[in-house]
Amino acid sequence: MTYVIAQPCVDVKDQACVEECPVDCIYEGPRKLYIHPEECVDCGACEPVCPVEAIFFETSVPTPWREYLTADAEVFIPLGSPGGASAQSPFTSDHPVVGSS
Repeated sequence: MTYVIAQPCVDVKDQACVEECPVDCIYEGPRKLYIHPEECVDCGACEPVCPVEAIFFETSVPTPWREYLTADAEVFIPLGSPGGASAQSPFTSDHPVVGSS
């Protein structure tokens, strides 16, 4: 199980969640932030600090935004698990789900 960042984050990227995350698993794309599903420890520290309420536990993502479960997982396929966002450059592109938002 993991947390997911959904549509309200698109074009906002406040990054309060990044500062709060104790394991550095929130990565930046051009239009949205992404939680790495294998690096997230399910602590929930990110959820209450999100000013646009875009972060949900995997089983609580609202139906209209369920496709963000796939987006947050698939965006990491080419990257694998680098073990921390702070050492990575922002992604050069977002998942196609974000492009359709």
